[in-house]
Order: sequence, then structure tokens, then C-alpha cells
Amino acid sequence: MTTMHRVGRDISVLADCLEVPGIGFLPVNAFVLHAEAPVVVDTGLGLPDRNFLEVLGSAIDPAEVRWVWLTHPDRDHTGGLFALLDAAPQARVVTTYIGAGIMSTERPLPRERVFLLNPGQSLDVGDRTLSAFRPPLFDNPATVGFYDDRSRACFSSDCFGAPMPSADLAEGDDAGGLVPEQLRAAQLLWATVDSPWVHAVDTDKYLATVRPLREMDPETVLSTHLPVATGLTSRMVDSISAAPGADPFMGPDQRELERMLAGFEPGGPAPGPVAVPEGMPAEAPAPGAPT
Repeated sequence: MTTMHRVGRDISVLADCLEVPGIGFLPVNAFVLHAEAPVVVDTGLGLPDRNFLEVLGSAIDPAEVRWVWLTHPDRDHTGGLFALLDAAPQARVVTTYIGAGIMSTERPLPRERVFLLNPGQSLDVGDRTLSAFRPPLFDNPATVGFYDDRSRACFSSDCFGAPMPSADLAEGDDAGGLVPEQLRAAQLLWATVDSPWVHAVDTDKYLATVRPLREMDPETVLSTHLPVATGLTSRMVDSISAAPGADPFMGPDQRELERMLAGFEPGGPAPGPVAVPEGMPAEAPAPGAPT
């Protein structure tokens, strides 16, 4: 977690990224919604060199936090969770029954700190109501995003994610830093990496799950794995609508991994070219990423 910036009056972005060999730099964001009852959305990476609580403190006093909306319990979303719960004794964790169950396999959430909320339900945070929904693309069955009609911001979890060609772009405040063709290709790449099931679904049924996002028409999309996207919703929805027909992602096998590693060694052979989806910048080739 290295940078913090504001989106309008109501939202702080805590921006980080991971360099993924063969893919690029994957944004990993958490957010603070400065509502009457403040909401932290996800809690960053769990790597030992990240100090989520310290960075969060530059946006809000952790003791003021009342809700922690866990969009899903993957480790790139839960890194600072328990430190935050210790520092925010009045905060409750918004998740699903499945989400709480998944968390219990590592470190159970205190039952009295859990607030179960399903897609289609809403949460009153004092000066606004947050409407929960299931994003059309996801990699975890507990995924729940939300729409804030006061700020016109959609918190989409992994959906709309895209690897960036540099750390500066990944931790920046503008997804429009990529030209439209590059952003589309990067989002389709991420869709096939993070949601490979999209190739096996009925396309019409999938598009029916995309349609509510188009109707929602948020001014700003805040994805865990994308810089802030303002004014880009229509074309980003067009991009993910094409995900079922995108080329499936196939990561490197052991032989290719060893070739790549040899290329990093002094005096080793230079890594050979790898396939890059059409429109992706040369600095962010495929393949090979965690989900």
C-alpha cells in the first residue's frame, strides 16, 4: 500500500499493486467511503512489507470506522482485516454466509462482528444507502459489490480489473491513462485470468448479469484491480460483455517458467517473446498470474 488519493468528497483510494511476471502490474486497491457511518472497503494485501493500518490512518482515524465491507475473502482483500478490527472496536464486517465460512478456515471472524448481507439487499450507513449486487465477473462465490447512489460510485470488487504496463499507472488515479484499445485488451485478459468460467457459460445468461451495470450507469467505477475509472462505464461494460468470446488464458508450464527464470539470471538467455493479446501494450505481455 503506497499511495492514497481522493475521489471527489466522499471516497479515499488506498492504492497498491503487484508486479506479475508476464502480465504487468496488477492494481490492488482498498477504499474508504466517508459516509456518516464510515465504511472501509477491503483491507489490502497481507504481505509483511505492507502496513494497511498506517496508510488507512492517512485517510481516517481507524477508530471512527463503523463498517468493513469485505467484497470477498481472498488474501488480496483481507490483509489488514484483523488489525483494523482491533483498531476499530465498533466496526462490523459486511460479508456473506459463505464469506464468513471461508474466513473461518484461516482465522474465524468474531460472530458478534459479522453482518451478513446478500446481493439485492442494502445497508444503511446514515447519510446514504448502499445497494449490494453480484458483479458479473468474479473469482469467489462470496463476492458482493455495491452501488452508492449519493456519490454515483460502483464498488465492483475484481470485476473490470486490468493489469497495467507500469506501477505508476497501476497506483494512479485514472484508468483512462491507457488508450481505449489497451484498456479493453487488458480488461479482457484479466477477465479470462480471474473468471475462466466465463468461457463455459450461456452467453445470453451472462449478458443478463451485465445488463444491470449498464442500467446502473455509475459515474465512477472503483475496482480492486483497476485505477479509478470515471466516465468510462459504457465502454468498460462493452468490454466485459465480450469476455465469453475472448481467447482463454493459459499460463506457462514448468518448461516455460524455467526459461523465463533463466532469462532473469546474469548471463542467462534473454526471455523469448510471449503471446500478447491484441491491443495490449508491449510492456505488459501475457502469460502467468495468480487470481
